[in-house]
Amino acid sequence: MRLTSYTNYALRILMVATMRQGELVTVHEVAETFGISKAHLVKCVHQLGLWGYLENVRGRNGGFRLAKPAETITVGEIVRKTEDDLNLVECFDAVTNTCPLIGICGLGKTFKKACSAFLEVLDSTTVADISANRREVLETLSPKWAEPRPRKRA
Repeated sequence: MRLTSYTNYALRILMVATMRQGELVTVHEVAETFGISKAHLVKCVHQLGLWGYLENVRGRNGGFRLAKPAETITVGEIVRKTEDDLNLVECFDAVTNTCPLIGICGLGKTFKKACSAFLEVLDSTTVADISANRREVLETLSPKWAEPRPRKRA
């Protein structure tokens, strides 16, 4: 299974927002830090805002920050929202399936079990969990992010 870049970017955005602890983060900062297209990140930030995960502040001094506690956001819910298709094999999709072994094939059942286990792990992992090593990550990404800053809410 391979997740899309969109899912990867969405999770990175949520991690950075979590680690910056309420401070506004700009798309430009994230794009520069990770070497990702700003246009792709703008789409992710916008959509995460529409879904209620981010508070997006427009304008010259704008940016984004978490709109809900990181402990309440699971990786599984983000993956489900950002991935169009979690069908590992053709037989997972009743509309496009052409396999004559549907329902009797052990391979399809095994893949379904594996996909369920994968999602179960993601559902038990929060954005707070994947952001727990805050200091180390921030120092690696950008030393200036690791410095304590005054917290302002706009």
